[in-house]
Amino acid sequence: MSEELTTTALKEEEFNKKVDMKVWKRLLAYGLRQKKLLIPLIVFMFIVAAIDLVYPQLSRYAIDSIIMQGDIKRLIPFAAVYFIVIALQSFGTVMFISRAGKLEMAIAYDIRQDAFKKLQELSFSYYDKTAVGYIMARMIGDIPRLSDMIAWSLTDILWSGGFVIGCTVMMLSMNWKLALLVLIVVPPIAILCAWFQKRILQQHRIVRKQNSRITGAFNEGIMGAVTTKTLVREERNFEEFKAESGKMRKASIRAAVLSAMFTPIVMTLGSVGTALALYAGGRTVIAPTVFGAAMTIGVLSTFISYTTNLFDPIQQLAGIFAEMQSAQASAERVVSLLDTESDITDTPEVIEKYGDCMNPKRENWEDIRGDIEFRNVSFAYNGGEKVLKDFSLVVKQGETIALVGETGAGKSTIVNLVCRFYEPTEGSILIDGTDYRKRSQLWLQDRLGYVLQTPHLFSGSIRDNIRYGKKDASDEEVRAAAKTVHTDEFIEQLENGYDTEVGEGGARLSTGQKQLISFARVILADPRIFVLDEATSSIDTETEVLIQSAIRTVLKNRTSFIVAHRLSTIRSADRILVIRNGRITESGTHRELLKLKGYYYDLYTTQFTETSTASLLK
Repeated sequence: MSEELTTTALKEEEFNKKVDMKVWKRLLAYGLRQKKLLIPLIVFMFIVAAIDLVYPQLSRYAIDSIIMQGDIKRLIPFAAVYFIVIALQSFGTVMFISRAGKLEMAIAYDIRQDAFKKLQELSFSYYDKTAVGYIMARMIGDIPRLSDMIAWSLTDILWSGGFVIGCTVMMLSMNWKLALLVLIVVPPIAILCAWFQKRILQQHRIVRKQNSRITGAFNEGIMGAVTTKTLVREERNFEEFKAESGKMRKASIRAAVLSAMFTPIVMTLGSVGTALALYAGGRTVIAPTVFGAAMTIGVLSTFISYTTNLFDPIQQLAGIFAEMQSAQASAERVVSLLDTESDITDTPEVIEKYGDCMNPKRENWEDIRGDIEFRNVSFAYNGGEKVLKDFSLVVKQGETIALVGETGAGKSTIVNLVCRFYEPTEGSILIDGTDYRKRSQLWLQDRLGYVLQTPHLFSGSIRDNIRYGKKDASDEEVRAAAKTVHTDEFIEQLENGYDTEVGEGGARLSTGQKQLISFARVILADPRIFVLDEATSSIDTETEVLIQSAIRTVLKNRTSFIVAHRLSTIRSADRILVIRNGRITESGTHRELLKLKGYYYDLYTTQFTETSTASLLK
């Protein structure tokens, strides 16, 4: 099993192990938002807790006033009152549990909404450096866990805390000396609960880590089955898996043993408190002692009930604190996402005029002609080595610019800067003569058409995916866009035509078909600036011919950037720029660059020779 993969899988387990109340306070605010649910929840919860405190008093009355007095006549009224109390408790329990469930759903909804909104607001750079799996784990795993914690733990804390205080007050009011004697065992129980919960949590954390390792081993074993067979690593893989499984087994046993010891020990200490109450209280029933005047059997019975009921909430509170420790990593990850600042932000003045992605003020948006200027632009990713150095370029409206160069030369960086997915670290980029940072991101990106090497389609029909470029487009406009890029030819051959479901990520279609649909989608949006990033590198020659025909039509009067691997696709570009080490080393038309017999010439002739040889060998 790969140690690197294992380390990566376990990174998230190494978050802060201590409870950070600032993080939980931030999340608790989501619960406090739901006042319409929270206030009735608290009311019903305290009603239930109060009734729990009343039950021993009812028993006291029954023993002292009915049973000991032999007054049978009081039994029926007492039974009626008892029934009413039970009914109230049942009603209160149903109401506060239902409110707690609704509170959980409301908290999860609010956190999800805020998290998704944050994801919409973040710049492209965030997604460029953050794994999809990490984001999905926050949305699918951490948020439900935290909403459950906030809703139910908040309920349990309030109930347990209130009940402990209530029991203590009742005991003190009945016999304060006897109460203090019983309460001596409370601190040891609290300390013991905390100790056990911490140790149990540690073992469960080890179990989770080992489970991550085992899951990784399973995944690698399945994905790398062919490699395993060819390298004859079956025995070695089994031994590694056996070792990891053994570690998980030992940790699981230790956790189970600690859990098994925990409850009996707490119960034993609780029983000590009860025994003290029985001993001292029993002597007081018989005759006056240092603990006060003689008490009735009913009072002693009630006192013992409060004593036995006192320790369960303490144990429960310790468990909640341990669960908070366990969920600390989830809390930190979610808060970290919610507090993430976008690398690309508009100024307050720009937002005031143009709006933001959630509240655009389209009425203030100027039209885009398509004049673009790079003015002494330098750029580096995350403070690293500069990809572009003092880069300058002027592109006129309607001009088609092709970018050629080695991997890492800066081609994609240039188009990402044009799209404002990133911003220059030095210098400025002007659109129609104005620094694009003086206008909103959405203003620019709404007028962009971007076709990637690997197109992404959304679940739904072909019609829906094309219409994604213009939500209010009619069926006729959808068909016209598809026809422009010859997409209609294969769509009409499908059984359901434009209503054909593409599957998740377009899995039911070929790469070429997905590419054509993505072209139709962009064309429908009618962008002023067009970017094709290796858009034809992953399709067959026949499909490329169709797309090239469409490109020549669509790019007219639109400023366009083409990042191309296949140089045959850019021969008609107005200018071809050779990018090397973040600088323009050659510039001109296809014919002009061939005449120079420089880098472009060597690259083109090499590709032409390879293509011709491949054709002859077919």
